[in-house]
Amino acid sequence: MKEIIWPQGYLPGFTENFVSNEIIVAGLAAADIWPLLSHASQWPSYYANSANVRLYDGPGPELQDGMRFYFETFGFPVEAQCNEFVPPADGQPGRIAWHGWAGEGDTRLDVHHAWLIEDLSLGRVRILTQETQKGKPAVELALARPNPMINGHQDWLDGLVRAAREARQ
Repeated sequence: MKEIIWPQGYLPGFTENFVSNEIIVAGLAAADIWPLLSHASQWPSYYANSANVRLYDGPGPELQDGMRFYFETFGFPVEAQCNEFVPPADGQPGRIAWHGWAGEGDTRLDVHHAWLIEDLSLGRVRILTQETQKGKPAVELALARPNPMINGHQDWLDGLVRAAREARQ
């Protein structure tokens, strides 16, 4: 199975917080998942912890490499820039990642949030999402129990799978 590609400064283990969530499901393919994830404006329709998505650059509605966008999640207003956008094709996984930031000074939070959508044998799809975080808010999030990032990203995965199944019906 494939893994996330990390930019310099965001390698897990060297940041204040890291979370990883993964799901493997039968009966779906990367092609079912991709349009729901690559169109950020659809996130609030299946993930309640996202809101007010706005695209700044490009024609949309699909994210693109280098595109700036905004959304709200975990109580943070997040400015973001897509820095990896590779649709799934011919046995290669789909990849979406962005650098997101919120706050200033001691309240500054910087994240790298990455997704990998990979077709597996026997009609299964693997969806992996991982995020590294830097800054004082990341330290606080890493110590919180239950972990809001792990629980929130699991909700995102579950909603994504549910929406993909509904779209196939």
